[in-house]
Amino acid sequence: MSNQGLIPRIGQNLGAVLGTLLLPAPDCLLCGARESDALLCAACRADLPALPGDGCPRCALPMPPDGPCGACLKQPPRFDATAAAYRYGFPVDRLIQALKYGHRLAVADFFAAALLAGPRPSGDLLLPVPLAPDRLRQRGFNQALEIARPIARQLGLELAPEICRRRGATTSQAHLPWRARRKNVHHAFECLTDLAGARVLVVDDVMTTGATLDEFAATLKRHGAVSVGNWVVARTLKDSPPFTPLPGGS
Repeated sequence: MSNQGLIPRIGQNLGAVLGTLLLPAPDCLLCGARESDALLCAACRADLPALPGDGCPRCALPMPPDGPCGACLKQPPRFDATAAAYRYGFPVDRLIQALKYGHRLAVADFFAAALLAGPRPSGDLLLPVPLAPDRLRQRGFNQALEIARPIARQLGLELAPEICRRRGATTSQAHLPWRARRKNVHHAFECLTDLAGARVLVVDDVMTTGATLDEFAATLKRHGAVSVGNWVVARTLKDSPPFTPLPGGS
């Protein structure tokens, strides 16, 4: 090899090495520990709270075996299934806040990978839960859509966020008592297309009472969807601490 070809290559290699040495390694988003090419260190990943073993196939709450839970039998939700990666609680709540209010969009990819690694309801059309227009303008993005994007790419599913929207402004569900949440989202969504025969997978970050997802499923089924399954990052249990959003958040 001539010196003319060797010298530039040495320069490129030296530049890459110096860049590796001079740039700080990524820090764990939760504890600040150094972890190369990872959002979380191994210890923090191990601390993420998994849902207890068997859950209701309809709403994902823990339950004895043999079928849907008592609440789903007494008042069946309009959605057909729910799968969740984590139990809502520390430190998953910190990751959700980092995504929604800290604009750490890498967290969306992390959540998508967690959903893909676990069980999922069946479906062929992926829809994120729409945000209210004022909240979307304020935040600049829909966290559910950002989680859904890598899932759609990985599975080759159709992602169609434009076909549904949220009407006007509603009070943040996080600020309401559980019993008021269903009334708050009544008729909150509209669908702009015919979904006849579609099996819809709905993606969201947190499922608390299920009121929002139930109302969204009702809207989708009125427009022809034959099934609606929820695919959520975290499921709030009865004993979970309340979600405390940052000022102005939801």
